[in-house]
Amino acid sequence: MTLSPLATADISTKLSQVKMIAVDIDGTLTLNGRFSTQLLSTLERLQAAEIPVLLVTGRSAGWVESLANYLPVTGAISENGGCYMSHEVRCQLLGNLKPKEISQHREKLADCFWQLQGSYPQIKESADNRWRITDWTFDLDKLSPSDLWEISAQCDRWGWSFTYSTIQCHIRLATQNKGAGIRQVVKKHFSGFFAGLKQSEILTIGDSPNDTEMFDPAEFPLSVGVANIKEYVDRLTHQPAYVAQFPEINGFVEIVDAVLRAKAEAPQPTQIDILPNIFQ
Repeated sequence: MTLSPLATADISTKLSQVKMIAVDIDGTLTLNGRFSTQLLSTLERLQAAEIPVLLVTGRSAGWVESLANYLPVTGAISENGGCYMSHEVRCQLLGNLKPKEISQHREKLADCFWQLQGSYPQIKESADNRWRITDWTFDLDKLSPSDLWEISAQCDRWGWSFTYSTIQCHIRLATQNKGAGIRQVVKKHFSGFFAGLKQSEILTIGDSPNDTEMFDPAEFPLSVGVANIKEYVDRLTHQPAYVAQFPEINGFVEIVDAVLRAKAEAPQPTQIDILPNIFQ
């Protein structure tokens, strides 16, 4: 399947209807693994346009909690759909995992990892694994695409789910993923104007295999991959509807520019259009 270039796609109407952006971090908002002033200014532009940004990452809860408080975003989902945090919410578990089950849950994750390490002695626990709650991570280095496929199949046989990004591999609950996390957070935490948020009004953006559920057209019909997604296009269960011309943060800026331009050019409702909605 060939990805449709965002720059040539006639989707102004779709982009003008965007009311939320759910976006990955590493490889999508970064440049060579770092944040930049370009990211901050772009997030501030979205804030000024009253478009909330939801960070959706595989990074640990301990690492992400600070981002949710310091960046101009509405909140953040960490551990590929495992936890949610914001200015108002401190590390809420998503899915079916209960706080009292965490200790036993992590013991089971560790056992799964040690069994995998017996077959793949080169894998090493990620440095941030100690700050995790819902998943277990190990470094991506020295693993081939066939290794990753075999590890995924083994985790499935053991009743776990497996995914990976540009930096880490993740062992997680079978029902845990970024798409499920977004759906749960939107349903529970967005009220008022956003209570009736439609799937078509959420723009999802990512760059790697652990973003694949964010590209599911049945759940998120408006999705875009930054250009570096092309490296993984043959390994994705779901591919983004469109792809940016540029990679990493430059691709994100390209996407945001397109959204804000579409909104600025969209016909504005007249008073006659608005009145019937007020009195419904």
